[in-house]
Amino acid sequence: MLASPACFILFLLCQLTGPAACGVLKKLVGAVGGSVTFPLNLSANMIDSIIWVFNTTTFVTIQPKMADKKALIIVTQQRNKERVDFPNESYSLKLSKLKKNDSGAYRVEIYSSTLQNPLSQEYELRVYEYLSKPKVTVGLQNNNNGTCVTNLTCSTEEGEEDVTYSWISLGQANNESYGGSILPISLRREKRDMTFICLARNPISSNSSNPIFAWKLCKGTTGGLATSGIFSILLSFILLCFLALMLIILIIRRERRKASIEEKGGVGTHPEILSCSPPSGETLEYDTIPHLKNTIPEENSLNTLYSTVQIPPKG
Repeated sequence: MLASPACFILFLLCQLTGPAACGVLKKLVGAVGGSVTFPLNLSANMIDSIIWVFNTTTFVTIQPKMADKKALIIVTQQRNKERVDFPNESYSLKLSKLKKNDSGAYRVEIYSSTLQNPLSQEYELRVYEYLSKPKVTVGLQNNNNGTCVTNLTCSTEEGEEDVTYSWISLGQANNESYGGSILPISLRREKRDMTFICLARNPISSNSSNPIFAWKLCKGTTGGLATSGIFSILLSFILLCFLALMLIILIIRRERRKASIEEKGGVGTHPEILSCSPPSGETLEYDTIPHLKNTIPEENSLNTLYSTVQIPPKG
């Protein structure tokens, strides 16, 4: 028997309609690392077995307890044994340590010898991650006549699965909100004190971005195009001065290097005086030939004295 009169009526309707699913599809959501419970209200009377199916795979089979034996629970996959539980001795399935790939279609089938076709209830589970702080990127800016035109784009690291975005605009008499991940902005100088905040939501969590200040986005709106042109000219002038200064420094360094090389080249131009020393252990004798007159006398073979001069082997 079913647990309540309403379930008993549903039981009879399912008997008439055959193997079609009994009841409305139940949608469940869970968080990564969390748990979810698939509710099933049944009494064990007249129930032979209960089978839980994920997509097309059977992962839990239950034989309800009888008067003389306890309930038998069989988990088909080893990795799911620590994740599956039936709290309070009920037949509602609790699945823990949820993962992203646990999302999908679930079905419970109830078999009884008194039923021609099994009863079934279908579920749909979606598992989501907790959203981190949204990131805001600023698009190209265009300043025209004191008006700043740009786009703000909001995104999250968890992707776009069932994530919705909205914007809050602060700083006006009435704070405004906008939908969508992209916020187009067109601001004049008198509105530069505004602040923008992005809000991101999914079925299990929400988070907001850091505030974006309008005066930081459009710093050049006070002068319009004139200020932008003056700034460009000033920047070009500074760049040219820098290049000229670098060129002058290079020329000065080259001249100094050239002068240094010339100074080093002038050293050592005096002729080297070779010192010839006799080898150790040898004594050289020299004769002195007197010159009484500047004129060379006529050679007289009888009065001519010859001497031998020994040249050392190395100088």
